Amino acid sequence: MALKDILPSKLGFGAAPLGNMFRDIPEAEAQATVEAAWNDGIRYFDNAPFYGAGLAEIRMGAALAGHNRDDYVISTKVGRIVLDEIEDVSARDLGEKGDVFKYGRPNKIINDYSHDATLRSIEDSLNRLKTDRIEIAFVHDVAQDFYGDEWLGAFESARKGAFKALDRLRDEGVIKAWGLGVNRVEPIELLLALEGPRPDGFLLAGRYTLLDHDRALQRVMPQVVERGLGIVVGGPYSSGALVGGPNFEYAPATPAILDKVARIKAIADRHGVSMKAAGLQFSLAHPAVAAVIPGASQPSRIAEDSAALREIIPADFWRELRAEKLVNPEAPLPV
Repeated sequence: MALKDILPSKLGFGAAPLGNMFRDIPEAEAQATVEAAWNDGIRYFDNAPFYGAGLAEIRMGAALAGHNRDDYVISTKVGRIVLDEIEDVSARDLGEKGDVFKYGRPNKIINDYSHDATLRSIEDSLNRLKTDRIEIAFVHDVAQDFYGDEWLGAFESARKGAFKALDRLRDEGVIKAWGLGVNRVEPIELLLALEGPRPDGFLLAGRYTLLDHDRALQRVMPQVVERGLGIVVGGPYSSGALVGGPNFEYAPATPAILDKVARIKAIADRHGVSMKAAGLQFSLAHPAVAAVIPGASQPSRIAEDSAALREIIPADFWRELRAEKLVNPEAPLPV
């Protein structure tokens, strides 16, 4: 089933911050953030074992426990098993995401994309999330940003294991859909080129945003539309860089990125447009995009995201961005 037929709304909740991403979030604040999302009408929640070594799933499970399970949709990831064993968090090799979850649980995480590990990962997630089912399973991070030169090996392991396991679980009705959850375009291209597995869509983080969309636009989006699949856009604010934060792609933003943000913001300010609205509405304008899932670690952010979706943006703003070559000439713009 295509993602767009499963997801209840265009705005979802990205749970990475609940895993203590970049900072130690108090338990009460984490719970209040999920509750604020619920009260704002959000009914799609995305998670992963990787987020704080299970912490985000545990927190979300506790926060959603009082709600009717038929009223919301959960996606989570496979490819990583969280062990009871404790490890030195500072010694973890997490590719480009080295310090992102240093405030998460210290449980050891192992990467395993095999068939059996995929089944175990889902079972573990169900326990942490306190639920009897997940609707969507994404194979997590089989890409260069995590595995470097070894990424094709990780992808091949998933092709032989996780892809087949998830195809079967979907066909048996255990899950409704599966795909890849990645921060790079190449693994999606590769999966779409294979004869065998039949993914239903993808979670692509950071690659179809106002700041960075050229490659996805050319290489992935047309195929997703053609096949009737869907893309969930993660990280629509590019790790916060778009909305004035210091990070882009989990690392300090480069001068070139900061300059691009400043140029977009100058135009936005002239037209009275908020950067959050520009970011969310740009991503959603592409017909391939089924939902956006900005991460939030405090309740006030939820209201801002909802307001950003409703904000009326004048057409002249988009025209000026295009004239200044700040968006790709092929990118669909909001009407």
